[in-house]
Amino acid sequence: MIFSQDKLQKNVIGVIFGGKHLSAARIENGVIADIVHREVNNREAEEVILSEIIHTINSVYTDSVAGIGVGVPSLVDVKHGIVINPTNIPSWHKVHLKDILEEQFNVPVYINNDANCFALGEKYFGVAKDYENIAGITIATGFGVGIIINGKLYSGRNAGAGEFCSIPYRDHDYEYYCSTKYFEEKYGLKNEILLARAKKKDKIALAIYELFGMDLGNAIKTIMYALDPDAIVIGGIMAEAYDFYKEAMLKTVNSFIYKGTVKNIKIFKSTEANIPVYGAAALCFE
Repeated sequence: MIFSQDKLQKNVIGVIFGGKHLSAARIENGVIADIVHREVNNREAEEVILSEIIHTINSVYTDSVAGIGVGVPSLVDVKHGIVINPTNIPSWHKVHLKDILEEQFNVPVYINNDANCFALGEKYFGVAKDYENIAGITIATGFGVGIIINGKLYSGRNAGAGEFCSIPYRDHDYEYYCSTKYFEEKYGLKNEILLARAKKKDKIALAIYELFGMDLGNAIKTIMYALDPDAIVIGGIMAEAYDFYKEAMLKTVNSFIYKGTVKNIKIFKSTEANIPVYGAAALCFE
């Protein structure tokens, strides 16, 4: 392990708020003691959404809690805990979430980007806990990357480090080709339908995943050039389809110019659905 075990003895709460989906869990001795999932109307007013978050945290809160970590799909002023213009929460522009929650619960609160929380969760609780330099890739309707360097989360000034999604690729960017939105826009297929067809060995579905694997492999190569990590972990909805694009992805990664890097790097599929919540809680350990 690259962290002290005594950190896990702290009782902390992890919160992941994606806009429409809200999860909060109390972590005790390194495991989830209580967890709540809720659907949220992301079109509501700022105060209504904040009230929903506070209510959800209250449902898992106990007097033993020593801190709260929150992951949001947004740029964040990490030092001051300010959430800045999340694209899928229209009423939020500059929300002082840290101050609001600390006043409510009287414990330290830490705010960061949800992709960073995913990477942190894999570092403390997941498949990459034995590595010090990690890139955690979350793939769903978007494409996010969290970065761990020398065992510590690297967020950048505004939790904007790891925005590989916006790097130009082909005639768009990596997020366009490496997210489930691409399946809908290009082929008119929702991810769950595509996955069901692939499980039935539908040739078209399998071919679509093969192309996806090639694009993801190129994104991973870009991450390797920039970060040279020990391990890369793939999570999010697309982890469920990993076996269908793995071969094409690895074939593309194997074309990386530095063969020693290819030989040594480890690429994993995330195996714990609640890793982002664990990672949000782990903000309290950092």
